[in-house]
Amino acid sequence: MTLYYALLLSSAIELMTMNSKSIILNFFLSCIVCFSTIVIYHNSRVKHSFNDKSSFELDYVKVSHGFINRLTYAPNNFIRAAKKSTNSVVYIIAYDKAKGSFFSEGYTREKGSGVIISDDGYIVTNNHVINNADFIEITLQDKREFVAEVIGTDESTDLALIKIEASNLPFIVFANSDSLKVGEWILAVGNPFGLQSTVTAGIVSAKARNIDALSKDDIESFIQSDAVINPGSSGGALVNSDGLLMGICTAILSSSGNYEGLSFAIPSNLARKVIIDLKQFGSVQRGKLGITVSDVNADIANRYGLTVIRGVQISSVNLNSAAAQSKLRRTDIILSIDQQGINNTSEFYEQINQYRPGDELVVEIFRRGSILQIPVTLRNHLNTTDYISVRTDKELRDIGIEIRDLNSIEKNRVKTTGIMVISISQGSKVAKTNMEPGFIVEYINDIKIESAQQFMDIIRSNTEKITMIGFYERYPGTFPYTFIK
Repeated sequence: MTLYYALLLSSAIELMTMNSKSIILNFFLSCIVCFSTIVIYHNSRVKHSFNDKSSFELDYVKVSHGFINRLTYAPNNFIRAAKKSTNSVVYIIAYDKAKGSFFSEGYTREKGSGVIISDDGYIVTNNHVINNADFIEITLQDKREFVAEVIGTDESTDLALIKIEASNLPFIVFANSDSLKVGEWILAVGNPFGLQSTVTAGIVSAKARNIDALSKDDIESFIQSDAVINPGSSGGALVNSDGLLMGICTAILSSSGNYEGLSFAIPSNLARKVIIDLKQFGSVQRGKLGITVSDVNADIANRYGLTVIRGVQISSVNLNSAAAQSKLRRTDIILSIDQQGINNTSEFYEQINQYRPGDELVVEIFRRGSILQIPVTLRNHLNTTDYISVRTDKELRDIGIEIRDLNSIEKNRVKTTGIMVISISQGSKVAKTNMEPGFIVEYINDIKIESAQQFMDIIRSNTEKITMIGFYERYPGTFPYTFIK
């Protein structure tokens, strides 16, 4: 600004010594020079501010006769975000027993990554990284090694929660993945090919992608980016330029098996809900509407009078479901869930799977030319609002059963607590006892069973003989079944 005042003083002196014509000419020249100086000074302030931040957004800044509308600058580096996130990403080796001794070739090894999400040792990773593992080894950024315990897994989202016995660990904070914009800068942090603490950068290429990477009934609503991930990056962190967790790196599309420009991550909002459920209940509590849906295309929009091609159309409504109780109908078009816009089936399932049974929400629908707000109370897969823990843990797969909690209706009917055996694998240890699906377990080794979580704790702590005592609703009497783990 010193130059600005010097020019004003110079102009004042010249005004006193010149004739009127010269005065006018020099006045305008001085104004032009002063205005240019102000603009240059202002731009230097903007540049300085940008260099001090990882990202900089300028909204509606008045410049001359017009406006700059939402200028968003790329960060000049990712140093701060990388430093925050690399310390919280771990290297995982999951050992799956086959034949031979522990350190022999009889063990297969799955290598991947995980993200520390609490200072007391909870780590989120992909289910496919630790699935069927007999031993999980964790290496921290500071080279310390731990053995991890599996808290819970969810095949539908390919997520798993594991834990190590440690304290005061650096952890990543979850961010709101719904706020992530296409074109925004992100980092992928993981251990590709065993190269620990690798950081790559890219932008968000798309959201709510379904790439059929998981099974038919699984939940896919991936964040797509061009940040490089390779084998070993699975379970790593996708973070924004502030180092906050936006997703869990999960998959790539490739003909070679390595990165070819497309990488995918599970959104943090979905991952957060799954992880909280796994920690509290050992399995995911999913609220359901009880409908099937399909994408709205141009033909459907024209047929039903929808002016914008968006949303999902209800194809069928299950009897006595949450949707049926709320009078949702076949052919209704769902536009939003609790004010979160829905554009396709991937977004629909991503949003619904952030809720539990009993949660109340508002579904905005388009029906016969009108937009309606429909309140709905979600239910579980048994059409109740109970939290039902369905367990398919490795320890259960090893003995050959799937179990779940009894719901409130069943507890009232049988007048007791326990767990229900859903399925039994052919040729398994349990199958050899002649137990049948539908068996209600009341006792294990003389311990009264109240929940599926208690059942799992006993199974995990007992290494020898297991005796289950219970009954079938359709048969009289009590049945004992014994097997050796």
